[in-house]
Amino acid sequence: MEISAAGRLEVRITAADVGKRVSVRYLSHAGVGGEKFTDTVGVLTSWDAGVLLITRKSGESVRVAESALVAGKVVPPAPARRRGPAASYRELARVAARAWPPLESERLGDWELRAAAGFTRRANSVLPLGDPGLPLDEALSAVRRWYGARGLPAYVQTATGAEGTQELLGAELERRGWVREVTAEVWTGGLAPVADLSEGTGVLLSREVDEAWPARYRRRGVSEVALRVLTAGPSVWFATMPGADADPDVTPGADPDVDVPAAIGRCVVDGRWASFGAVEVDPARRRRGLATVVMAALARRALDEGASAAWLQVEADNAGARALYAGMGFAPHHAYHHYREPGSAGTDR
Repeated sequence: MEISAAGRLEVRITAADVGKRVSVRYLSHAGVGGEKFTDTVGVLTSWDAGVLLITRKSGESVRVAESALVAGKVVPPAPARRRGPAASYRELARVAARAWPPLESERLGDWELRAAAGFTRRANSVLPLGDPGLPLDEALSAVRRWYGARGLPAYVQTATGAEGTQELLGAELERRGWVREVTAEVWTGGLAPVADLSEGTGVLLSREVDEAWPARYRRRGVSEVALRVLTAGPSVWFATMPGADADPDVTPGADPDVDVPAAIGRCVVDGRWASFGAVEVDPARRRRGLATVVMAALARRALDEGASAAWLQVEADNAGARALYAGMGFAPHHAYHHYREPGSAGTDR
């Protein structure tokens, strides 16, 4: 907190600091038991009618009454990670977009409108990396028309928690009634440590999705559209660990005669980056290290292609996956969120 020469806490922020990262202390409780103060760090996204709105790294918005402020100051952008590969938000956002490409896209200024017949939010949402070239309300109207013409709900993907992320846009969407769905995080780490975790014995790698791989992929089944998205990208690899007598609860419609893999995974190599996704393990065989073996095999192939860094995405409430990836040396880089247009039904991913 900012302390004056006289030793007093001071509020050194104003409404002119909207859009900047701030640190504040405010009175959060006053009663018989005494006063309670709370500290918050995040981006100041608005200061209207005596109320501050501060968006934390997680994307959570905190409302603070101006009258409750005890101290406040502008602070530098979130510090870069002290370990692992250095990367900007924009670099990771573009790499992630190429790893999960839409079937069609269109530019709206610096925004990219993406669609893939509804398969995944990432491939069916706006990626706003700058100015749309129109006032926000006009840009959002154009977005809704574009997705409406394709029979899809409009989604806008935003990020929080790193330099250059879109806390202000997220706050504006919320003010307009857009609904935030499924907060997830992008984690980054070194690639070589992942490869060193296992020799990857017994994992089959392929450029194509064979008949067994979809039986373990549980998300939505693998339609023709899904296959086109999954197989697109700069350099895509699929991993399969065969497993006789695996869990029979497979994707609806899967061929019962197909040997369901014990584990699968997908990796996209893009320059120095390797992305990991679709890492699925037979529920009956979890906690046996199969996910590690699959990822190590993919990491070795990515190293052979010249990659050195890795990224993946994990939902905020997936404690098991977070523990697994932390043990591999990954750490959070930023959070991202999908905002759905008001009055529309969402997708299941």
